[in-house]
Amino acid sequence: MTFSKKPYITLLLVLPLVLSTFAGRAQTDKVEGLWFNDIKTAKILISKDANGKFYGKIVWLKEPLKDGKPKVDDKNPDEQLRTRPVIGLQILSDFVKDGDNKYVDGTIYDPKNGKTYSCKMTYKGKTLDIRGYIGISLLGRTTVWERTN
Repeated sequence: MTFSKKPYITLLLVLPLVLSTFAGRAQTDKVEGLWFNDIKTAKILISKDANGKFYGKIVWLKEPLKDGKPKVDDKNPDEQLRTRPVIGLQILSDFVKDGDNKYVDGTIYDPKNGKTYSCKMTYKGKTLDIRGYIGISLLGRTTVWERTN
């Protein structure tokens, strides 16, 4: 009886790739992924950077065009940034995980008015409370984002 070494060699080559895929998923933080904004006009992809902080960027718009052209960051206070596209725009920055479900010390940028606010996030399973504020959290507004694909 003879047996071929090829299946075993293939298994040895493929197994590390499969295991690293599962290991990578196990290390993903629960806030990472795709979220609808509160009015479902945008999808924001939240990810953890190599520095350990969390960031979010707009990856989809319900209405991506304005006057037949891609929407741009035309309300930005910095005139040089007013031509950058809204799709791909980083709106969540520098969040630090604080406990199981809280993310603090971040900022949120609102391209509708060009303003940046202090922000904290609270993970609640399929929803994410986003609280933007000026100064102290009591002087702010909370919107609820929903997990999506």
